[in-house]
Amino acid sequence: MVAIGILLLVCILGVDAATLSTVTLDYGTFKGVTNTTTGLISFLGVRYADPPTGALRWRAPVSPPSKHLGKVDATALGSACIGTTQTNSGATTDEDCLFSNVYVPINATLGSNLPVLVFFHGGGFENGRTRDAPAQFFMPHIKQPMLFVTFEYRLGQFGFLAGTPVHQSGQLNVGLLDQRAALEWVQIYIAQFGGDPTKVTIWGQSAGAASVVYHLIAEGGEDKGLFRQAIADSPPMLSLFRYNDPHIENLFMQYAGFAGCSGSGNGPAIMACLRAASTKTIATAGSKLLANLTSALFPIGPIFDGSFLRERPVEAFQNGHFVRVPGIFGSNTNEGDHWSAELDNPLANTSMPNATQTTVYNFLAGQYLDLSRSSFDTAVAQFYPLTDYNGSFSLQGQQMYGEMRYICSALSVGGALNVSGVPSWQFHWDNPTLGSSHGDELDAFFEDDSGNDNANEAVVVAMREFWNSFAVSGSPLSPSASVLWTASYPQENGVDGGPRILFHPSQVAMEPVDPKLAARCAFWHSLSTELAI
Repeated sequence: MVAIGILLLVCILGVDAATLSTVTLDYGTFKGVTNTTTGLISFLGVRYADPPTGALRWRAPVSPPSKHLGKVDATALGSACIGTTQTNSGATTDEDCLFSNVYVPINATLGSNLPVLVFFHGGGFENGRTRDAPAQFFMPHIKQPMLFVTFEYRLGQFGFLAGTPVHQSGQLNVGLLDQRAALEWVQIYIAQFGGDPTKVTIWGQSAGAASVVYHLIAEGGEDKGLFRQAIADSPPMLSLFRYNDPHIENLFMQYAGFAGCSGSGNGPAIMACLRAASTKTIATAGSKLLANLTSALFPIGPIFDGSFLRERPVEAFQNGHFVRVPGIFGSNTNEGDHWSAELDNPLANTSMPNATQTTVYNFLAGQYLDLSRSSFDTAVAQFYPLTDYNGSFSLQGQQMYGEMRYICSALSVGGALNVSGVPSWQFHWDNPTLGSSHGDELDAFFEDDSGNDNANEAVVVAMREFWNSFAVSGSPLSPSASVLWTASYPQENGVDGGPRILFHPSQVAMEPVDPKLAARCAFWHSLSTELAI
């Protein structure tokens, strides 16, 4: 009877049960590309929402698409969303960019009910694209079959323009709403690709990891069944200003001025002007705004909107307002390097030869606008004395930024889950060969590993196995690594006290979290109101 039901469902949906090379959804039929070398069927550029253009600028995505798309050749990636530094659409970017990619094992069928790993790309909410997260380097090597899904979401001024006019005549955080729509799309349609909507794991790196955190606390932390597990690589704890904060209102008016709309009248009139503007105008205005903010790395990003994000992360986790699912959180040794050197303002660039302690403060205050000099001086005196860095302001700034932005947030979010009784696992990536900077661990998944020596390949294989096992079973296990990755435990200050797994060419092994690191993290955690995190 069950077999008859499945056969009938296949006939109704028009799905090829043998290979799933073509999938019919209620708004279109999508033909993927089959690669017998990688063992994957790839459905690329699958539209999950209407084009967010014209009247739909700065509005919630319309998903699933409102028009039937007919037969779609889903064999090439769709356009990525336009980044803040761009001045127009490009060869691979466009304002019409809400596309997903679904990678399916070649032997999957309609009834396979495979677990699903959904990846949020990083890029500071101002850049990034799914083409930087290709499946062909890691999916052919996984031991347990699963689906892999990526999607584009609006970035920069297209996704996170904020201010009272946007609140009154549109929606805030539409880039996050794109992500939410994509997760809802997975719930509706992933079974047609052989996936199980009840076995979805969300994973992100950097801004993608921050996105994972935001979806954990979204809408007051109500569990809507969109995912059952979470992975966050280097989740940044970003300042979340209210949409009507004077700083945000000022950014909006600057942006409207660069777009030629500041003289249009009241808020609704300005928004009407912005919606009528060309893609080039909207893109160029963001690039000009960014060029004006010479001490800030990523000034346009998510906002404390009071609806989707009802609390800032630290407050939400303290109040227990988050989805209780198991998670993996971690960071890399040198998270803070190179960032300050990218700044145009010499007074905030710690790599300059005439840098001083004030330069380090200016660098950090450029990212956390309300960080007081007294709090900074306390941090230096108690936790980051210059003598620990051989008198190098650059190294001091790197350590402070890397910990307050990425390392401590991974430990804190994991600690919050553990306090609530939900297991979480911590990792530490430290690799002198492949790199230990921000994002370097992704080479284990999205880069060709054929040139690795045996030691580094062992690390790559183990990491893939842990991620694959977690997505499939909820427990990170590695057949090739001779170590049991044990869950962390929380300290009294809410920070994960370890142990955590170390990914290093010399060993993949458990290590304790340094109590001094935990103390530094507790200090930054205590400044959550001041830092608006």
